[in-house]
Amino acid sequence: MTVKEEFCSIYRELITRPGSDALLDYLENKSDFFSAPASTKYHNAFAGGLAAHCLNVYHCLADYLSRPRVKEVYQLDYTPETIAIVALLHDVCKIGCYTAGSRNVKGPDGKWNAVPTFFYHDPLPYGHGEKSVYIITGFMRLTRDEAFAIRWHMGFSGPEDVRTIGQALSQYPLAFALNTADMEASYFLEQTP
Repeated sequence: MTVKEEFCSIYRELITRPGSDALLDYLENKSDFFSAPASTKYHNAFAGGLAAHCLNVYHCLADYLSRPRVKEVYQLDYTPETIAIVALLHDVCKIGCYTAGSRNVKGPDGKWNAVPTFFYHDPLPYGHGEKSVYIITGFMRLTRDEAFAIRWHMGFSGPEDVRTIGQALSQYPLAFALNTADMEASYFLEQTP
């Protein structure tokens, strides 16, 4: 099964609220979601890396939230739909932001060589997590937990005041869980060049 097939299968099975079909149609047919990289040079910096990253985050989040300690001690319990929404859609803010190109790199022989790369330019500079929430809510409603999880999924690696981040992660534990899954996928599962 390809990344796109698995992503769409999970999405269709678990995300059923009004507007979800239109959002999936947008992702599949009106955006570069399935062909864009997840980054320019860090995790999943290859064509199709964005969808693969979101799928990795989904699997990491579902695993994290299924652990007995998380359920019994932390008392985190979310529906399969909520887990799929926040994980599969947390980075839709990256749609339309990458263009393929090349850059010159000096090889071991001292000669410059053109190597493929991606360049980032955000045509809608609305922020990161907040832009994903903005895009998603143009199609379907999010619960408060879902919106805050997506908004704050970058955790302390974002540019915001650490007190605000700490408060958000404390009040909305799904945001902490999504951040954990995002970091696990980015640093342990995904290749960096």
